[in-house]
Amino acid sequence: MNIKWDAFLIVAIVTWVSSLFIVGAYSLGVRMLAVAEDENRSTGLAKGTAYLCFTLCGVVVLFGIILIVPALSENILGIH
Repeated sequence: MNIKWDAFLIVAIVTWVSSLFIVGAYSLGVRMLAVAEDENRSTGLAKGTAYLCFTLCGVVVLFGIILIVPALSENILGIH
């Protein structure tokens, strides 16, 4: 039984980068909501940025679920 180290490395790097992206985007979204609550600042741009960050997190998580669940990856992406 041989391990394909190049495939393992790709999966490890993509997992690491995507987890950093999700944590960073969610943290930025929470920070922008806190900025929007401040009375001295414009709330529209901060709230829009926060909702955009949360949406990006959701899209990345949904894409990960689609890749993991075989039935979804076959139906949506055509991967066998």
